[in-house]
Amino acid sequence: MTDADGLCGACQTASLGALARVTASFAYAAPLDRLLPMFKFHQSMAAGRLLAGLMADTLRDAASAAGGASLVPIPLHRRRLRQRGYDQALELARPLAQELGLSLGAGLLSRPKATGAQSRLGKAGRQDNLMGAFRVNGHAPPPAHVILIDDVMTTGATLQSAATALRAAGVACVEAWVCARVA
Repeated sequence: MTDADGLCGACQTASLGALARVTASFAYAAPLDRLLPMFKFHQSMAAGRLLAGLMADTLRDAASAAGGASLVPIPLHRRRLRQRGYDQALELARPLAQELGLSLGAGLLSRPKATGAQSRLGKAGRQDNLMGAFRVNGHAPPPAHVILIDDVMTTGATLQSAATALRAAGVACVEAWVCARVA
């Protein structure tokens, strides 16, 4: 359940660390609990397009408030990208950027560290698994405001790790928009 600003209960009460805010378009429940795995693990690009469209509908006000922010998808490690064949966060971010009139910073963040599957780990294990997993690319100063895009947020460890790397590189404000949040 989210509040009027789109914040889930856990995000309303938990420390967001390097993240200024997290906005989940939906709770991870039916029918999203069927659509997201179809998109993420079974190459259903139609499900991905539908999810991106639904996200755009829920994020219009947030996008207006975000001004010149850059959407940055959570990247996959090159080995995982090779296995899957596509990056689901990038496939959400592209149509979101176009639909909401925001820039897409797809190359800003990379994942040089191959991490194990997060789904098999608890919160502490997820944090340890992601230590140093992300790197900010480029020699130019990064944008002042970045919005991370991901499909599902469980504990927030992935988003925190990416946000920490961005903040260390000089990004003043890091938010996250996810399709669904596990309660």
